[in-house]
Amino acid sequence: MEGHEGFIKTFAILAALRETNMRLIMKKLRTAILGCGGFAHRHAQNLVGLADEVELVAFSDHHAENARAYSEKYCGGRALIYTDHHELFEKADLDLVVVALPPFAHSDEVEVAAACGVHILMEKPIALTSEHARRMVEAVERAGIKTQVGFMFRFGEAIEQLKEKIDSGEAGRPGLMSARYFCNALHAAWWRSREKSGGQLVEQVIHMVDLMRYLLGEPASVFSRQENLFHREQADYTVEDVSATVVSFQSGALGVIYASNGAIPGRWINDYKLVAQKLTAEFTNANNAVFHFTAESEPRQRVIASERNVHLRELQDLLRAIRTGGETRTPMREGALSLELTLAARRSAEERREVAVV
Repeated sequence: MEGHEGFIKTFAILAALRETNMRLIMKKLRTAILGCGGFAHRHAQNLVGLADEVELVAFSDHHAENARAYSEKYCGGRALIYTDHHELFEKADLDLVVVALPPFAHSDEVEVAAACGVHILMEKPIALTSEHARRMVEAVERAGIKTQVGFMFRFGEAIEQLKEKIDSGEAGRPGLMSARYFCNALHAAWWRSREKSGGQLVEQVIHMVDLMRYLLGEPASVFSRQENLFHREQADYTVEDVSATVVSFQSGALGVIYASNGAIPGRWINDYKLVAQKLTAEFTNANNAVFHFTAESEPRQRVIASERNVHLRELQDLLRAIRTGGETRTPMREGALSLELTLAARRSAEERREVAVV
């Protein structure tokens, strides 16, 4: 009898999930943006371009005028406006939220969204502490919602092709990867504060950290040096502007990341190289690379050139997962793991020693 009742309960749950998925397949996803700063425009533009799949219905920002400006620009002033995310999730009847808050502004928005069954696209870094990130992961996995962290370089055309060759074994064993992140800007006041942004490595260069994890696997240890050499005269500039980081991976592979906020003004440079047993890849960015097939009797090259909108691809990947019940490429757990490695690198720089990554 107990077994029969258990079967009935399981069947009911599966039927409810199927009904929910069918409802989502048939309807436009009611979507909100939480955090209406400069970067959220990119997400709003992509959402508007997918009007047959999503309906942008609400904006929330601590400053109501920011949210209203977004509503005017993207919804003709018709969207709901909130200044408190608790009220947003309580009243807006959402299916999806895009969280574009600066690192210091994260509080309990992920936990509240998860409790309301709202799927999440979230900008990186997801938190400033490992403990906060773990709470987010626990909340979303317990609720069973779909999440995507904004590590959009995973969706670059050239990165995708290299990942396929690594996973299939065609590239051979990966051994070394280097990544560069160069810029030169004062950014916002909060970005210059180590307490609010976490530093350049945590707020920006974490993209390179995530790519290394994506291509080389899980880390074993990290050693990093980080200094402020070019902005010492600016009193509110407390983050590093040069850094060099070496990651040892469990596979034996090595990764080297070097970054600076004192490079070429007006240019944002992120490029990388990867050496595998049978292939060396030289990237100018995530979409464009030259693959050198080095194990063939007559070595050859292949050029990958693309203008793919990687932010759009990450959003479409999340929408696919919501509709089908599948997995996203970069769920919240992946965001937490890349943050864990980045924070270990920061701790290494502070303590001037190699740090094991558990």
